[in-house]
Amino acid sequence: MSDRVFLDKRTPTVFKALNATAAEVTAQAREIGVERVLLELVNIRASQLNGCAFCLDLHTRRALEAGETIQRLGVLPGWRDTDLFGPRERAALELTEAVTLVAGRHPDDAAYARAREALTDEEVSLVIWAAITINAFNRVSILSQHPVRRRSVAE
Repeated sequence: MSDRVFLDKRTPTVFKALNATAAEVTAQAREIGVERVLLELVNIRASQLNGCAFCLDLHTRRALEAGETIQRLGVLPGWRDTDLFGPRERAALELTEAVTLVAGRHPDDAAYARAREALTDEEVSLVIWAAITINAFNRVSILSQHPVRRRSVAE
């Protein structure tokens, strides 16, 4: 058992505000037509880079529920080396990596231009907000050491 403070339980009003941000990102995505699968790819890729087991478990299940395939989830860390991801997904993944690794990989002008070619301005903004939000959740879960509970195959 961890002796960490569960940040979400100790400061619930702040966590509630973070959840409200996530809900607004999801609502805006729906409003502008960003697919749930694309949002889940953003969530999973950032969580992979951050090593957040709790968020990986949660968002992998959500991606599968939204119709994502096991094959694409399996190769997601190598998305640049496969043609399984379309231009919009590639742009979103590149932005996600830049946001997540901001200290070492600010999105350069070429990456930003590629994103603007594949995504509308609203979609670029939404993807960046989604990446910012999942990065915050990753930090809450990692620092709290939220456990991943074992599930049956059917869950």
